Amino acid sequence: MNPLPSHNINIQKLAYITLSLLNFKGRKGEETAKTLISASIWQDSIENKSKEYKTSPQTIRNYIEEQGIQLVDKMLQEIQKIALEQLKGVEEVNISIDWTGIKYWGKKVEGLGSGEKGYQWNYATATTKHNDKTIILAFTQYTSGMSKDEIVKMLVEQVLSLGFKIGIIALDAGFYSIEVIRFLSQFKYIISVPVGDVKIYDEYDGTYTTRSKREKDQVSFRLIVHAREVTRKGKCRVEYVARGTNLDLPKHEVLRLYDEVRNPIETSYREIKSFLVFTCSRSWVFRLFVFVLAMFLYSLFLFFKGVVKRVDFKLFLALIFVNEIENEFISRFIKVMEPLFINFNLFLRR
Repeated sequence: MNPLPSHNINIQKLAYITLSLLNFKGRKGEETAKTLISASIWQDSIENKSKEYKTSPQTIRNYIEEQGIQLVDKMLQEIQKIALEQLKGVEEVNISIDWTGIKYWGKKVEGLGSGEKGYQWNYATATTKHNDKTIILAFTQYTSGMSKDEIVKMLVEQVLSLGFKIGIIALDAGFYSIEVIRFLSQFKYIISVPVGDVKIYDEYDGTYTTRSKREKDQVSFRLIVHAREVTRKGKCRVEYVARGTNLDLPKHEVLRLYDEVRNPIETSYREIKSFLVFTCSRSWVFRLFVFVLAMFLYSLFLFFKGVVKRVDFKLFLALIFVNEIENEFISRFIKVMEPLFINFNLFLRR
């Protein structure tokens, strides 16, 4: 490929700065980084992409096993750095907490969580929405044996450590437990509650006390049960949803706030997974590394979201990281992207 044409912003410099986050030490370190980034951009496997960089899949895996944890820590720091940049001047955030699973079929891996079918690698995040961008504030693995309240506490503590005050916390029904409710009571919260647990199938808004077998462990909270019509496979039926909260707001406002705070995290998971390397690996380190890499690339995307589509951003990544785009494309793309290059470059230099 011919050298990149000259522009006001040095695109190759951006590539070198960003590749430094994946600074694998060793003779094949740069090839390993480029293979992983290229596989992430195109959702391909390292088996396919390693051939393009004259290395082997096993070499890539060895580098990650030996150096992956240190680079994961580095990427997580950069993700928080991006969050702070995006939220500059913001003091209080509403956060959504949830986890996502990457399904795995095969022999059970020790410590792996279970899914609807087989097993799955679980990861939990806390996010906030700001300027139409869903920003990652906190992250943890969710392994077998970890309690729900342990996950919530870890994520909340990470958010607080960034210096933010927490406005409202919204959580999915998967986190519903007495311990989580008790912890959340120190914040303003809305949590989805399984209707089957409370067994109220009617419009309801009042105080609810849990029914644990351990009588001394009960908690009370405001419970809202709301009926809504849903259409599935052409058939319309009534479905009940339940929300637990300590907010003193009208019922419709609580329901609206839950959707407003909670729903964006689902979209963020879909976008993160669009950068996920395809793999059947059973290695904890490899799986953690490629998921955090996907989160990091998604966080970079936030700089450009609203200006270009994700597919165009991936072409930009291919341009600055791995030089997979021919020069004919560059001039047209730079014209669209150049207003954002300055901010991006300044951020990377910090």
